[in-house]
Amino acid sequence: MSARPIRVLDFGQVMAGPLAGRLMADVGAEVIKIETPEGDAMRGRPPLRDGHSAYFGTLNAGKRSVVLDLKTEEGRRDAFALAKTADVVMENFRPGVMARLGLGYEALSAVNPGLIYCAISGFGQQGEGAKRPAYAPMIHAASGLDLALMDFVPGAERPAPTGMFYADVLAAIYAWGAVQTALFERERSGKGQMVDVALMDSLISMMIYEVQEAQFPQPRKRHVYIPVRTAEGFVIVVPLSAKNFAAMLEVLGSPDWGNDPRFTTPAGREANWAEIMSRVERWTEARSSDECERLFMAAGVPCSRYRTVAEALADPVSVERGITGEVEDGAGSFAVPNPPFRLSLTEAHVRRRIPALGEGTEEILGPLRVGDDG
Repeated sequence: MSARPIRVLDFGQVMAGPLAGRLMADVGAEVIKIETPEGDAMRGRPPLRDGHSAYFGTLNAGKRSVVLDLKTEEGRRDAFALAKTADVVMENFRPGVMARLGLGYEALSAVNPGLIYCAISGFGQQGEGAKRPAYAPMIHAASGLDLALMDFVPGAERPAPTGMFYADVLAAIYAWGAVQTALFERERSGKGQMVDVALMDSLISMMIYEVQEAQFPQPRKRHVYIPVRTAEGFVIVVPLSAKNFAAMLEVLGSPDWGNDPRFTTPAGREANWAEIMSRVERWTEARSSDECERLFMAAGVPCSRYRTVAEALADPVSVERGITGEVEDGAGSFAVPNPPFRLSLTEAHVRRRIPALGEGTEEILGPLRVGDDG
């Protein structure tokens, strides 16, 4: 195996591509982020501190930044030369854009047969879908996710607004994993390959039950878990097993309704979950969220209070786990999520340095421009 780090040429923009590239950096790859002279648009997205975007930093920590104007012949020539030195190319342009620039898989693999070329798009690289523009909120709507989530909310008259971009995050993770598989295959065969990741496919893959229910409709709606109100917030209580349910009834003071025949079997409890939770709420709404969580958990009943993101990050369990790592840009240091896995031999954590626009251009391109083609 090569002693040098895997070199990744990251043409990613905004979210899915850059996040996949950052995960590569998190496990030790040399990731070179290609930016326009104006820089990735995410550099201007809030939260901003002294003109530096923490959003951009989260997606691009651990990379080097090289500025190339791909609209010019010189920029395309430099990109091509750099791709000849890469192990992996990642991009999330609309299908066909990179090929028109002379930087598609066919052109690059002809001069670099071991290249892993990962393209992330909304609907894949081929067919009618490839022509569509694609942003995560569109994919959430088109995939059925938003209507599936709406169906979980009694009385909802329209889908909820979109604020978290699940499609982008899932596609980035799948791209990262697929690239690892392709690199392993290259160790065996010496051959590179094309990796085609679609946001639509990624989101559909998350809806395991819904895909089956679409084929085999059920007589009643899927059982969902319901928040119950406390004196100042909410908790979720999940007494799935008979043992959990019995323990919950003890915490509640062994109410008479616990013997209701509708609640004595798992199927009965599932079918009448909303009714059970409405009765539980009569007890929880007189107590704090902390007290409810403490009493239920002490009895072995799965329960959690609803927390803010800030509270979750400050939880001693999160701190002990190292769920975030410190990174630094021109405005100082801040915390970003680490990759959600740990390896016993390989360092898997966010790297501290966030690249300034173009900071690596001369250092990385200089040798190529004087004739060193890697």
